[in-house]
Amino acid sequence: MTATPRILITGANGQIGTVLAAALRAAHGADAVLCTDIVAPPPAARPSRFALLDVLDAVRLRALLAEHRIDTVYHLSAVLSARGEADPRHTWDVNVTGLLNVLEAAREGLADKVFFPSTIAVFGSNVPPDGTPDDAVLNPGTVYGMSKAAGENWCAYYHARWGVDVRSLRYPGVVGHQSQPGGGTTDYAVEIFHQVLASGSYECFLAADQTLPMIYMDDAIRATLEIMAAPVARIRRRTSYNLQGLSFSPAEIAAEIAAAMKRRGLAAPEFSYRPDFRQAIAASWPHSLDDRNARQDWGWQPRFGLRELVTDMLEHLLARIPCHI
Repeated sequence: MTATPRILITGANGQIGTVLAAALRAAHGADAVLCTDIVAPPPAARPSRFALLDVLDAVRLRALLAEHRIDTVYHLSAVLSARGEADPRHTWDVNVTGLLNVLEAAREGLADKVFFPSTIAVFGSNVPPDGTPDDAVLNPGTVYGMSKAAGENWCAYYHARWGVDVRSLRYPGVVGHQSQPGGGTTDYAVEIFHQVLASGSYECFLAADQTLPMIYMDDAIRATLEIMAAPVARIRRRTSYNLQGLSFSPAEIAAEIAAAMKRRGLAAPEFSYRPDFRQAIAASWPHSLDDRNARQDWGWQPRFGLRELVTDMLEHLLARIPCHI
């Protein structure tokens, strides 16, 4: 690879994609990063280098890789857990066939390195709920989880058979101030901030005590950059690495938000809980992950606990969103 990578991001309009693209531009320059998605973002939010791409269009994908001499692909395009259940076949096609199109292009020499984001949704209810290990049995209960579990195995296969340098993280729920949530079961942890600031209350679609593994966006992006920068000899897992930031329940983050708002002299918010179909999905996932392999292999270490997460979220959101309470 050249000293300055030539990067293509699929799904660049998404919650992680927008922030990752900004981080990559900051690290390598705007000319190094080509953002793609199936729809164009609004002109005010459109990056200087953007191209339309449906990841199911293998011909278009290969043309962009060749035209821009791409060497690194961050393949973020996916249909997420809650939305995925509304159209299982489409979810499978986008999440699996889209990945195979990227891996095939890499096998043929159109990219040197690929990043594939996996998820805690690959686990089912049969795993140890606390400290779930990397090698726990994958028995997902959603089509999103099924597609990501299949994707992990395809990544390992392409590496073992053809030497494709594909690297993967199992993201927990990602919490960030930079964008709106995108249809995931853990998205309550982003929605809660926006709705509390807008109305002073939030009704959560999960049970109050449903603990899930989470990660702050800053940590998630840093982990992504770190695994991609690690020497190839240090990447021992070619399915995916568990990534643990912190774990909390809706009631716990609600209490921390209330305390943080009190410190700022703001009115106390009201919280209520009305679990819907997403509760069954969340209940099938781990409470926390064992990520010792990521720590040992390439030095992963989270920086944000719950108080730091809530403080940073409120600081950024209050700076740009009027508080109506």
